[in-house]
Amino acid sequence: MTPDRPAVVESAGIGRVRVTSYRDLRLLVDTYTSHLRDLGIGIGERIILEADVTAQSIAMLLACSAAGLTFIPVSPETPAQRLHSMISTARPALHVQPTDGKRDALPGGVGTARFDTAGITVVERPPTGRSLRREACVTDPAYMIFTSGTTGRPKGVVMSHRAVVSFYRAMLEYRIVTPRDRVASTSPLQFDFSLLNIGLALGSGAAVVPVAQQLVRWPRNFLRVLRETGATQVNGVPSIWQQALRYEPEKVAALDGLRGILFCGEEFPLPELRRIRELLPQVRIINCYGATESMACSFADVPDPLPDDLERLSIGSGHRGAELLLVNEAGHVIDEPGVPGELYLRSPALFSGYWDDPAATRAALVPDPLCPQSGQLVLRTGDVAYRGHDGELYFCGRSDSQVQINGNRVELGEVERRLLEFPGATAAAAVPLPHAASGTVLGGFVVVSNDAPAADAASLREFCADRLPSYMVPREIRLVETLPTTTNGKVDRAALISSAATAGETGEERNGELP
Repeated sequence: MTPDRPAVVESAGIGRVRVTSYRDLRLLVDTYTSHLRDLGIGIGERIILEADVTAQSIAMLLACSAAGLTFIPVSPETPAQRLHSMISTARPALHVQPTDGKRDALPGGVGTARFDTAGITVVERPPTGRSLRREACVTDPAYMIFTSGTTGRPKGVVMSHRAVVSFYRAMLEYRIVTPRDRVASTSPLQFDFSLLNIGLALGSGAAVVPVAQQLVRWPRNFLRVLRETGATQVNGVPSIWQQALRYEPEKVAALDGLRGILFCGEEFPLPELRRIRELLPQVRIINCYGATESMACSFADVPDPLPDDLERLSIGSGHRGAELLLVNEAGHVIDEPGVPGELYLRSPALFSGYWDDPAATRAALVPDPLCPQSGQLVLRTGDVAYRGHDGELYFCGRSDSQVQINGNRVELGEVERRLLEFPGATAAAAVPLPHAASGTVLGGFVVVSNDAPAADAASLREFCADRLPSYMVPREIRLVETLPTTTNGKVDRAALISSAATAGETGEERNGELP
């Protein structure tokens, strides 16, 4: 790679692009690293980095690593109460944000600073003390990602430098991009998918193209940024394509410079995937599977063409150096094809543990079922899959995605797949809904394309009843313009449940509810 090649390409407004070269990025990293060291923060201390993905925030996270500090990426949209909970849990030495950042009124005892192209400006110096650390180590935490916790307390996933580098090296062997590529990253900084994108681009000598969340949410702006920045690779959760395919298919087809799409975080609805193949036949599409606890662990090319009878995409069998096992409820490894089991991951890229939560760590990092005597730990993912005849794996859903409906076990993924088979359906979600008389009923939310035949709840229910047992047929079905998503881009099931409850409270008609 040459120092003058683009490292980061950003949209600076309609028709304007801002380019940061590898030389400029390196200079910025060196400046930030020097300023961080001057603050006297000890090796291993934690820094909250509250920012969107920009050239400056990328330089800041690299500087934290160079200075032996653990960065904690946080979105500027994070509610104050949640941020305060993270600060209480992680006890960071410093909170940094861009010069134009809006965060204020942080808890006492935390240093604050702002950064821009000139460097870091300290607002309140961090507390310093005698550090017992003398040397940074590859097993030190590189970063901590906070995810939702079942107790309501954010859960910090700690990843070491060794784990991150192991994953990056394995990912780069797939040769997903080249130095000539520009990788559009559509995930916010606090989502580990953005760190995957940054490592993929910079590790390949390519350029990162950050796409701000407010642009991703509007298909016309999203596609405009892809065109104007010259993006050749687009990485993100499947839902980023939903609105664009529905409202701007001609503009999607016009992305003739696009070479690749990588998706992760959710299953890609097959109707939308077929539509992308139709509009962009030249594009290589990769299904990336994994969890925050390993960043990701497998990459599988989507078949081209997609077979007409395809029901589920393969997630592959693990990247080089990693192994995915299937384990049954008795703790025995499943080797025969077609038998579902829980996925366990053996990998050098596993997280170190959940911050200050040894019980949760012990539940996730468990003895190797093949040789528990070795002391080796593997990740119990909580995901269910089965093996194909050629050894490839097929993701079925979460082990905890089963719900009880009138005493019957219902796998939500199976219901969603049937809803997606309805002619014209482009996206669907199934959720359990509280019901005054029945306790819990099954709800379905479906997005139907504009050019599809007329659809209503009754026809969708009849369609489901043709293949599914009665207890798996959604009692409430709603046709919606789009499925709400979380800040990470996944379907926001809590919002769907809340919207159904609100509709019931206001007397709004429930589309197709059975008496």
